[in-house]
Amino acid sequence: MTIRERAEDVERHSLSEYAVLSADSKGRQTQEPECDMRTCFQHDVDRITYSKAFRRLKHKTQVFLQPEGDHYRTRLTHTLEVTRIARTIACALFINEDLTEAIALGHDLGHTPFGHAGEQALDEVVPGGFTHNGQSLRVVDRLEKNGAGLNLTDEVRDGIVCHCGPIRAQTLEGRVVHYADRIGYISHDIDDAIRAGILKSSDIPAHLRDTLGDSLSSRINTLVRDIVGQSAGHNDILMSAHIHSSMLELREFMFERVYRNSAAKTEESKARDILKKLYEYYTVHMDELPTDYRDICEQEGVPRAVCDYIAGMTDRYAVAKYVELFIPKGWGIL
Repeated sequence: MTIRERAEDVERHSLSEYAVLSADSKGRQTQEPECDMRTCFQHDVDRITYSKAFRRLKHKTQVFLQPEGDHYRTRLTHTLEVTRIARTIACALFINEDLTEAIALGHDLGHTPFGHAGEQALDEVVPGGFTHNGQSLRVVDRLEKNGAGLNLTDEVRDGIVCHCGPIRAQTLEGRVVHYADRIGYISHDIDDAIRAGILKSSDIPAHLRDTLGDSLSSRINTLVRDIVGQSAGHNDILMSAHIHSSMLELREFMFERVYRNSAAKTEESKARDILKKLYEYYTVHMDELPTDYRDICEQEGVPRAVCDYIAGMTDRYAVAKYVELFIPKGWGIL
């Protein structure tokens, strides 16, 4: 037996009856030889981790635009924290941790610069609209590896595109990531908001602190334990009604106090204008797009190529391109 086959055999004898076994994967869009050391889902973890889109996440906004401070979350640290939460749940439920990890690592690869402000901007100008989860799937299917894509397994692709939105993932592993993403961004965004002086712990309604906990770790612990307790032995990922409603109420509190109305969001209109202006410019000057995107222009149309280019930008690259294109340069006197 190869090392991969031994790992598959371990899964077969140790995982829940509801887990997706690597050996039972639906496979990839393009067939390829199996690795003799890694299961298909372990292989996908590596492909995502080594991708350029994954590295760019370190310079993309989570909540706070270009914060002055070393400890605020970026889209990369958010992704890593979601991955840890998701693996903890998967381990406790004896479902496939490698599949869960691959989905979690890939779930935000398509996120725009400037966080949800950037997503909103592209959604307003791109024909047919824009969603970051749909773009994440496009990144792994079409854009990475110079247009060849990562050729991920169907289960990972499904989990990535279904981590948010109305369609539920087909696998328990994908549904775990859906919940882990919410747990991650609510809990960690509170931590960042407190660090920024936008919130105090005491601002969170007392009944939510009593139910979910009064610290970052206690809130995550409460939510994770509830999911594990409610889901164990079931072919679904569940939460108790009381904890789920409390989580949604805390999420709405964050939208009201941080995501929509806080001082940290005052610059978002400028961020949206930057992306809209860049989109407008490149749809007219498509010959200035990098070569890979000019190929997409010919194959799928200019709007698609420009959307792909801008969505892939980091915050600082988008600002640099805006300055290059629209800010007058000083005239030097010799």
